[in-house]
Amino acid sequence: MTNRLNPDRFFSPEPGQRTLAHELYQCAEELPLVCPHGHVDLRLFADPDATFGSPADLFIIPDHYVTRMLYSQGISLESLGVPPSPLAPLSERERGSEGDHRKIWLIFCENFHLFRGTPSGIWLTDELATVFGVDEKPNASNADRLFDTISEKLASPEFSPRSLYERFNIEILCTTDAATDRLEHHQAIHQSVWNRNIRPTFRPDGVVNLDAPNWRANIDKLSEVNDIDVVDYNSFVRALELRREYFKSMGATATDHAALTPATAQLTPAEADAIFQRALKGQFEPGDAARFTAHMLMEMARMSVEDGLVMQLHPGSLRNHNHLIFQKFGLDKGADIPIQTEYTRNLLPLLNKYGNNQRLTLILFTLDETTYSRELAPLAGHYPALKLGPPWWFFDSLNGIARYFDQVMETAGIYNTTGFNDDTRAFCSIPARHDVWRRASANWLAGLVVRHIIDVDDAREMIRELAVGLAKRAYKL
Repeated sequence: MTNRLNPDRFFSPEPGQRTLAHELYQCAEELPLVCPHGHVDLRLFADPDATFGSPADLFIIPDHYVTRMLYSQGISLESLGVPPSPLAPLSERERGSEGDHRKIWLIFCENFHLFRGTPSGIWLTDELATVFGVDEKPNASNADRLFDTISEKLASPEFSPRSLYERFNIEILCTTDAATDRLEHHQAIHQSVWNRNIRPTFRPDGVVNLDAPNWRANIDKLSEVNDIDVVDYNSFVRALELRREYFKSMGATATDHAALTPATAQLTPAEADAIFQRALKGQFEPGDAARFTAHMLMEMARMSVEDGLVMQLHPGSLRNHNHLIFQKFGLDKGADIPIQTEYTRNLLPLLNKYGNNQRLTLILFTLDETTYSRELAPLAGHYPALKLGPPWWFFDSLNGIARYFDQVMETAGIYNTTGFNDDTRAFCSIPARHDVWRRASANWLAGLVVRHIIDVDDAREMIRELAVGLAKRAYKL
């Protein structure tokens, strides 16, 4: 069974639109990749001798898009080599993986059919064909041969992380880094002869959200990296400001914030300090964490107005829904589930205080598509500070992108959106993800042209904006 990619994939079956979509796609196909929001492990590039490891290391073990699908079919995470959490009970940590990487790869290949029609299936097929030259579908009979073929390539200098970074034509890559991170890997890249445009992003969730795992230990680390004692709310805010300064000195242009809801509210300094003092003592009262996060989102917006860092907010995910998986394997194992989310009232305090200030750029993501046309597009189409991020997480897909264009663009226009970001840990999937976005964009624009809503010149300019320009301007890159 072949795995060859059709050059007209994802385009309309209508001949006129398909031909024009292909022409527009060619305007963006060779443009460099701008990756302003992602989670690639920077150790891959800080160490010039780093490799991706085995095919299982690259395609399966770290990719929760892959492992969650396999887990949904009753395949254990242990058998897929997912490491147990360091905080798991000793009995769980001692168990380790039930199989070596070749066995993990066999499980993946035997179950490759599970990814049919899914975004992961599209990305994986593209990666195998475009990056590794594999033009057949993985299955049980060819698993060993594919493992050997890919392993041989991964062991060669042409498939080192740095080599593939160049081959992928990545212009800018931004990572996501905890507020307490010393950014050693960024420093190593800056000091090396291979000094590419790789930037950190300030992610303070571990110290700002009082209900974050290990919050108290994170506060101690915040004190350590700043060489100041965080003992009250004032010293806490000062420590965050210092870390932002440091991240900026290392090239950061953005911050990144997760919250269960986008609730924002302004507490008095006394109220904020009282909550913070209770948290330091482990004496939480009901509602403390939610109130403090809502207040700190206001503070983060205030800091962004002052220091110019772009603020990203992605609410609406109930993290670690599967308690068993969280206890055994920790964070980011595919068990985060969207919730219904309200934006208009929740963002009212923040937008009334800062939304008219053009020194603020607030990029908003959602996991609740029902809010696109009802709330988010009208908000972004009004407030100068607010822009909409691309379809995110579960909706970073061909159909998700089409729904986004259908529900957002008429009201907000493309220039109140931020183009595309890949938001991935799976480095080799980055070109495939951008390719889906560029093809979907070309097909949408071609549809506007054939219906005489825009002309071809507009479409050619818009495809370049959607591919590169919007992201570079929104993130100040």
